Amino acid sequence: MRLRQTAASLLSIAALAVPVTAAAQTGPAWVATHLPAEVLTLACAPAPAYETPSVPLRVTGGQSAAFRVTSSPGDLITINAGTAEGIQVGQEFFARRVQKERDQRISRATPGTIRTAGWIRVYAVEEHMSLATIVFGCDAVEVGDYLEPFTLPTALPQGEKAGKPERDNYGRVLAGNDRRTVFTQGDLIVIDRGKDHDIAPGSQFVIYHDKHETGNFLVRVGEAVAVEVRDTSATLSVTSSREAVGVDDYVAMRK
Repeated sequence: MRLRQTAASLLSIAALAVPVTAAAQTGPAWVATHLPAEVLTLACAPAPAYETPSVPLRVTGGQSAAFRVTSSPGDLITINAGTAEGIQVGQEFFARRVQKERDQRISRATPGTIRTAGWIRVYAVEEHMSLATIVFGCDAVEVGDYLEPFTLPTALPQGEKAGKPERDNYGRVLAGNDRRTVFTQGDLIVIDRGKDHDIAPGSQFVIYHDKHETGNFLVRVGEAVAVEVRDTSATLSVTSSREAVGVDDYVAMRK
């Protein structure tokens, strides 16, 4: 009996001593991120896509015994790069994909939407393949999602309204995650202007709706503040809304 117990103990110790490789089937237990809700919301915010991203790093599968194309927090997924491509244990990446209308060609005139599915952390690596765990899910992570380096956004405090909105210098509201077209207070919207129009984090906006009726003014439907700014687009948080905000509504920055 003692011999069997000793042998079992030695086997357990030997198993712990084996290096973790991408052939492993299980990963660490999932734990909550404990990040503020506004930071998580911003990390999951949509962005416009004016062309199909040319990103070679992709999710290629999972470690479930059953065939699955989607994974959620705590699951192990495989990615198509390893030590030869510079991947290291502990690296984190956003998992993203482009959403568009069926048969639509992505362009400046017909942009798609970049959907952030969540972010992952590399758990084990081999030469040309790695395993990663899903740290946080904005949506299900899918086979084929592309990966970009992870950087945690910073939520901005919202100040008092200041300045009059610019006239005749309007941006437009674009489609959101899952091609969403209607928004309200507390939602994030994407507009087709960014640093190229002097927008900065904290810039304030008035949102207008055009009823397309002759002889009518634009209808003021809400207020928003810029929380993330890119070269030619920006993400705004809708701070108030009298009515629903929709795709193609106008935004005017307060100067």
